[in-house]
Formats: sequence, structure tokens, C-alpha cells
Amino acid sequence: MKKFFLINLMVLTFSVVYSQEVSDALRYSQNNLNGTARFRALSGAFGALGGDLSSINVNPAGSAVFNNNQFGSTISNFSTKNNSNYFGTSTSECDSTFDLNQAGMVFVFKNQNTKSEWKKFSLALNYENANNFDNSTFSSGTNPNNSIDKYFLYYANQNGGVSVSNLQLQSGETISSLYGFLGSDPTLGFGAQQAFLGFQGFIIDPAANYNEISNRNYVSLVPNGGNYYQENYFTSNGYNGKLNFNFATQYKDFLYLGVNLNSHFTDYSQYTSFYERNNQVSNEIRINRLQFDNRLYTYGNGFSFQVGAIAKVTKEFRLGLAYESPTWYTLNDELSQSLVGISSSTSGELSPDIIDPRVTMIYDRYKIQTPDKITGSLAYVFGNQGLISFDVAYKNYSNITLSPTNQFRNLNTTISNTLTNSAEFRVGAEKKIKQLSLRAGYRFEESPYKNTKTMGNLNGYSGGLGYNFGNTKVDLSYSHTKRNYQQQFFSQGFTDSANIEAITNNFSLTFLFEL
Repeated sequence: MKKFFLINLMVLTFSVVYSQEVSDALRYSQNNLNGTARFRALSGAFGALGGDLSSINVNPAGSAVFNNNQFGSTISNFSTKNNSNYFGTSTSECDSTFDLNQAGMVFVFKNQNTKSEWKKFSLALNYENANNFDNSTFSSGTNPNNSIDKYFLYYANQNGGVSVSNLQLQSGETISSLYGFLGSDPTLGFGAQQAFLGFQGFIIDPAANYNEISNRNYVSLVPNGGNYYQENYFTSNGYNGKLNFNFATQYKDFLYLGVNLNSHFTDYSQYTSFYERNNQVSNEIRINRLQFDNRLYTYGNGFSFQVGAIAKVTKEFRLGLAYESPTWYTLNDELSQSLVGISSSTSGELSPDIIDPRVTMIYDRYKIQTPDKITGSLAYVFGNQGLISFDVAYKNYSNITLSPTNQFRNLNTTISNTLTNSAEFRVGAEKKIKQLSLRAGYRFEESPYKNTKTMGNLNGYSGGLGYNFGNTKVDLSYSHTKRNYQQQFFSQGFTDSANIEAITNNFSLTFLFEL
């Protein structure tokens, strides 16, 4: 695939938002299974157990289960493999990252008053990379019917269409200045910019007998006949971090209560490059090749809280219940675009039309409210021999809301109609042999979409081991997940998609020190 390297020279601040999609909102509402190696090895089934730094993320009462002060950190290798099938052509793309995934500490304060029924309280601080955004896919194949021209036609013709006079360069006007003007005008905005790119790249043109001012009907300059060879390259980088400020307490010998105040921060960058080629030759000048690049950068922060309880029903049997509030994010988007089109006719190929505004558009801040979550748990502890634990969690993804609501009303309606509630099941077991611990787990998460073809259910399994040296513990884990989904290259007009099989593998190593 031929690539063009372009430089952004202008930065403009716009009071309108670009065209967000359901997948953008969902990105900040789902989390990977991250944390300590022991937590991962048991597939996160810790809601009724506690006593692990990452268990605080499931049930904040878990820090009161600790008997001693502890510090721990985790390093992880996170690898992804995305197998794509696009109109019968199979491709594969792999990524691997290595980072500090978790770090935290807990301080336990025992009540010296032996007559008090409140035995101790704990304070904990724990950071985790709640979501790793490092990922890439590559899809290629021959589309028998549809060209990307439908994307530009959609925006050119929507809501009665964009006036031709708004898309034509006037004397002394540059591509950068007109592109920036269209994006900053609240009556035109992102849609008019897409029409402008298609018009200046000679992908679309006004229909015959048009009036420069009133014409709002455009036609394609891509040859008819189908069999368009297409490539789509997608890569993303970044993280979604979560910092827990935790307080928990133990009442008598059977009840643990806790609360988290959580600070969230996200940094996400995405680059997509779409390439299309057709081999049709016409007497008229027609587009034969094009490349459309988009770069998105999103950053911001958020807040949430959690409350939870763990009850020792008997010495062996435990129950847990936890509630996590929505996360209220404030986000910022920056976007840049470029287009290269090459036209030809029976007379030969023309020079490339490079439509590179070299503009980075900085949009007004907006807010996302993710769904809340409730988790129920039970566990059975076989003394010092081992344990088995089970968690079930519930989220309603249709409750995701973006604001200001007047700007996101249509998207919020689409989210409500497209997404649904989702349950997650986690089970884990541990067997202790003197200082050695053997662990295994299984995880199942339902699709957040009503149409499970859009995104399927997630299945994952895990395993690991740990060794207790006394005041120092070392844990190692491996986890594997697989999920199928449809990757739609564009959300409007041209909506064909590739079928993706996403496979992740994670190795984690945790060092724990009792202080």
C-alpha cells in the first residue's frame, strides 16, 4: 500500500464536535482484565476474597482483609493478534507492548482497643492500566459493489446537501483556510469538511445542470462496475489509567466495608489509512486510486466511586457485593485529515491531487457518562489449602450518555437503540502446596451490542503460580482472550466492514513486599 507522509502546520479551535460513533463511546466504558498476576491468574474473581491489591478494583472492602502493610507492582507483556476477513481475503496483524501495569500499597491499622467491635481499618492507594489501547488491524480485499465515494456523497448530500459555493476555492483562498472555515461554522461543520475533501479530490462532483448557489446534489466520479480493491489500516496507542483512593474497615470477625474514590485519565491516539484502487478505464476523467488518512487524538480525565461489602457467613464461606458508579469523563478531541486522489482516462494518468489541509482541529470539550456496574460474589476458602471463587457483574451499556445533549442527541439515541445490558462471569481457583500456589481461572463476558454479529461474546482463560518467600512474594500469570467483531471502516455512507477475530495474550509478573 502506498503511503504519504504529511505534516500538520495549522492548529484551529472549533466550537463544534466531530462525528463521534458508538465505538468511541464504548471505548471508555469497557476495561481489560488487568492488575496483579494473582488477580489475573484467577480471571479477576476476587469480589468475595479481598486481600489482593487489584481486588480493590472489584470490591473496595477487600483492603480490610489484609493483615499487614503491603506494597506491590506488576509488569506485563500484552500482545494482540487480529485476524481479518474482508470479502474472502484473510490478513493478520500483530502487536506487543511491555509496561508497568500496576503499582499500589495498603496500610493496615489495627485497633488497640480490644473491647471495640471495629477490629481495624485500612488505607490503600492503587494504580492500574484499566485499558491498554495498543492495537492494530489490516484488512484488504476486493469489494464487489461499493466504493468509498458513498462516504463523501453521504456528507455532500445530507440534510439537503452542501452548497457548491461553499466547496469552491475563491480568489486568494487556500485549502487550509477553507477547510478550517467549514469546520468552524456550526451550520456546516464536520460534514461539510468531508464533502470538501471529496469535491477537491475529484471523487464527487455536482450533478449536471447545477446552479452554483442552490445546487445540493452530487454524483460520483468513481467508475461504476464494482470490483474495487480496498485496504484499511488501523492502529491505536494509549491507555486508560485508574487510580484508587481506598478506605476500608473490619467489623467484628465477619463484616468488611469499603469505599473507593477513583481518578481516571485517558490518552488515546488513532490513525486510519484507507486505500482504494480500480482498474477501469474511461474516455472521461475518473478516479482510479485514492488514499484517505485520519488521525484522532483524545485525552481527558474522569471520576467515579465504589462501595462494597464482604461477609464471612462461616469460617469458609464468604459473600461479596459491590457497586461502581458511572465514570464521568471530560474529554478533548483533536483531528487531522488528508486525501490523495489519482485520476486517469484513456489519455493516461494525471498528476496526484493532494488535499492536505495541514490543519489539526481542536474541538470543544465534551462529556461521557459510562454505565454503572454491580458485582455479586461468593467464595469458599479451604483453610490454608486453597480456595474457589465466583463473580458475576452487570452493566447496561445502553445508558452511556454524551453531552452537551443538544449536540449528541442523535448519537445518544443510537447508543440506546444499539447497545444493551451485559453480564460478566468470572471463576477462579487456587491450590496451595506449602509455599507454592497454583492458580487457574475462566472469564465470560456478554456482548454489549444487541446484534452480537457487531461484537460477539468474550471468552478467556488464565493460569499462574506464586511462591511465598515470607515477607516477599512473587507471582506469575498468563491470560488469553478471544472475541469476534465487525470493524466498520466508516460510520456513514460507506458502511461495509471486515470480520475480525481478536486474540490477546498477557504475561504478568508481580513482586509483593510486606512492610
